[in-house]
Amino acid sequence: MPLVQSIDLARADRIGGEGIAAAALEDALARTRDALAWLRARHADGGLPLLRLPAETGDLAGIERAAARLREGASDVVFLGTGGSSLGGQTLAQLAGHGVPGVGALRPAPRLHFMDNLDPDTYAELLERLPLATTRFVAISKSGGTGETLMQTIAALTALKRAGLESRLPELCLGLTEPARPGRRNGLRELLSAHGIEMLEHHPGVGGRYSALTNVGLLPAAVVGLDIRAIRAGAAEALAPVLAERAPAEVAPAVGAALAVGLAETRAKTISAMMAYADRLERFTRWYVQLWAESLGKDGKGTTPLGALGPVDQHSQLQLFIAGPRDKLLTVVTTDCGGRGPRIDAALAKLAGEPDFGGRTIGDLVAAQGRATAETLARNGCPVRTLHLERLDERTLGALLMHFMLETIIAAHLLGVDAFDQPAVEEGKVLAKRYLASA
Repeated sequence: MPLVQSIDLARADRIGGEGIAAAALEDALARTRDALAWLRARHADGGLPLLRLPAETGDLAGIERAAARLREGASDVVFLGTGGSSLGGQTLAQLAGHGVPGVGALRPAPRLHFMDNLDPDTYAELLERLPLATTRFVAISKSGGTGETLMQTIAALTALKRAGLESRLPELCLGLTEPARPGRRNGLRELLSAHGIEMLEHHPGVGGRYSALTNVGLLPAAVVGLDIRAIRAGAAEALAPVLAERAPAEVAPAVGAALAVGLAETRAKTISAMMAYADRLERFTRWYVQLWAESLGKDGKGTTPLGALGPVDQHSQLQLFIAGPRDKLLTVVTTDCGGRGPRIDAALAKLAGEPDFGGRTIGDLVAAQGRATAETLARNGCPVRTLHLERLDERTLGALLMHFMLETIIAAHLLGVDAFDQPAVEEGKVLAKRYLASA
């Protein structure tokens, strides 16, 4: 398996009274049996299409063709969409360097822009400065009625028309939304179809925050040249133990869900912090925050997710994690980075007062810091779950995404909430449109 999970540093017999007691963990694990049986049943009857995606290959050639079309002659590709319509694609594209500090801007064309937040000044400047004749726009909304995405799309169409590019709209733009349904309006489909713009089909049975393995996430991944078949294969590896009917203790997502819910119930660990030690996992932590928060935060239940990045957040959040309120479960994600990166000159290291740095690589220090952070947290009585990635590639990232989708669904079963709806979010959307109309 590309992922190695350990909860040893979250157990009471290792870290003391803030850890999970053996009896509480066993109880929570036993309760995951129903969730695992439900997942197997939904895989068998197709009731949860997400579970069929890892084995699906029939749609991949179409995604690759669409990506090739977007890349051809393009200097920039702009993805319009918010939340789950964007974060999965960002997470995957970051593996190829998108959004990585320092090097993201050095990537070869096309440059990717994920406009996942609505800000008037930012978007106005983007449209003003982009070379519109060589820019492609992809608008993504499952329902077709997401207000932010519709506004951005209309503004993009207007800018292209003003630039004298109206005849090229079918070439420069692409839409991704659910299939047309009788009696249900889809604003994005109507808007783009009226301009002759091609529409890709959003899987109707896979919600936005679970859509990273559909064309929503795989299209941006393919645009930056990632192996989308390997992403699906990695997801299949993470799903396999569930389908094999293994005991809950042998199913990593079940263990993770049991730990999180068990600690919340018995030790009041109401915050779940995800700290990843790799720049190319920064957007993954943001993806995780939405997935966990929107899936579990219902009926007064759930735990609050928090994203962190190592080593930088050792200097901003670790003090709080160690010495602040004892209300957190920490997940530390590390990679095999030892021996990688620039090697440190021994003479210069000695001059800097750190002779032990001599001959070491930057990756050696990052690996040591990840290990030290987990152990320091545990020594101070903070429960820690570690996830180690043998390598950071498409297969591993696909497995990581599927692991946490499964963990989230299992945790929802333990809490007794629906992992797939978001009623509070929908209420806010309705009110925002009402206030806009009356402004």
